[in-house]
Amino acid sequence: MSEELQILKERVCEANLELVANGLVIRTWGNVSAVNRELSVIAIKPSGIGYDELEPDAIVIVDLKTGEVKGENSLNPSSDTPTHLELYRVFPEIGGIVHTHSGCATSFAQAGREIPCFGTTHADYFYGSVPLTRKLTPKEISDDYEANTGKVIAETWKDREAEIMNIPAVLVAQHGPFTWGPTPEKAVENAVVLEEVAKMAYATISLTPDMKPVSKNLLDKHFLRKHGKNAYYGQG
Repeated sequence: MSEELQILKERVCEANLELVANGLVIRTWGNVSAVNRELSVIAIKPSGIGYDELEPDAIVIVDLKTGEVKGENSLNPSSDTPTHLELYRVFPEIGGIVHTHSGCATSFAQAGREIPCFGTTHADYFYGSVPLTRKLTPKEISDDYEANTGKVIAETWKDREAEIMNIPAVLVAQHGPFTWGPTPEKAVENAVVLEEVAKMAYATISLTPDMKPVSKNLLDKHFLRKHGKNAYYGQG
């Protein structure tokens, strides 16, 4: 195996373990992947392997175009691999993807509700509400379920003004959250933040059921000072 692939596997393994460290997964409830577009492969957590057993050599390499497992690893890739592949194929700017069943974000997904942007903490990371996909049809569930999950995520962005990297998260209806970023590390960071803003949104709705989202002016100020060509937050 090339050094480049070994490094990719190490990064993906560490990113998966970060989900545990941040309290986003229990049992085997989640996965992280990363793509190497020059080699046209992704690296992803193996299916059903506990995090306490996870090591770089267990990470599975999958062909980006065909979905076939590459290399000598005999483990099956995550059952969510077709979802990841669909997103990598449709959105070339994505470099890493995370799927979890973190409690509060998943509660919004199960309730069929977007996560509104009620304040500046949310606005620092997500340029508006975190969207909810439509429900999959019975046929989409019975035929190529995981690939269709990726397609319904992509469909969610079709008619939205926001760029997918400006709201690097989605709630799959009755399922749970997916996040992404230019790297697997950033995708994990976005998953951590998503769960925290979901908790804040839930508390806000509980305290003030008719609360309105943050103003466009405040949303713009907080998101654009950290993102885009005129960003000025941090050390550059």
